[in-house]
Amino acid sequence: MTVRLRVAVVYPDLLGTYGDGGNGLILAQRARWRGIEAELLAAPSDVALPEADIYCLGGGEDGPQVRAARSLIDDATLARRVSAGAVVLAVCAGYQIVGRSYPGADGVAHEGVGLLDIDTAKGTGARAVGEVVAETVAGSSVSLPLLTGFENHGGCTTLGASAAPLAQVIRGVGNGDGSGTEGAVCGRVLGTYLHGPVLARNPALADLLLAWALNAEPSTLAPLEADDSAAALRDERLAAATPHRRLRRRRRQHQ
Repeated sequence: MTVRLRVAVVYPDLLGTYGDGGNGLILAQRARWRGIEAELLAAPSDVALPEADIYCLGGGEDGPQVRAARSLIDDATLARRVSAGAVVLAVCAGYQIVGRSYPGADGVAHEGVGLLDIDTAKGTGARAVGEVVAETVAGSSVSLPLLTGFENHGGCTTLGASAAPLAQVIRGVGNGDGSGTEGAVCGRVLGTYLHGPVLARNPALADLLLAWALNAEPSTLAPLEADDSAAALRDERLAAATPHRRLRRRRRQHQ
């Protein structure tokens, strides 16, 4: 199968603090392994956002986060492409700015891009730093094995009526609003606080995003040859984060 797929890493000069640009590389490579022609685009903030099928936004510091949000609002390409069916993976600062509002360094709310029905405020407790393990919510549009990643944020994200939580936290903080949830999904826009990059640690999530972009069911994607080293690393991270025996059994049931 030869299908042209364009994957854009959005503003790596502003939203590149945690290496989340690797998510774009993973998506493009997993597509190519299946015989899908994929183009990986770096989209710096000083040029117009390109037309793409999948957009990846990463984490960044407070000042660059504000500049990124303002540029995306003024450019309007991202919102237009989402209306046309494009997929968005937004991580950490990227997750916050695709919502309705997010805090600046001083805690004052700034306008978000408005792709997710979420609002983020500065948290009042300790910064959320460390490993996260989360289980996708039963009955939601997203069904995946346990999610693994690490978080480093001071935000408290509250979901509105049109956003569904991505997962329920087993370990870690996640959205930090007291609900015990992690991330949010609305249509083909998916936000999360998980770094890693998240798609390196959760290949099933990468394939879900590819399936959305291809208007296909994940089960219809051509299977890939097993990568034992990647699977072993994933098992190691999950075991270290959830050493209790009951949680390990839960992980096995979802593989």
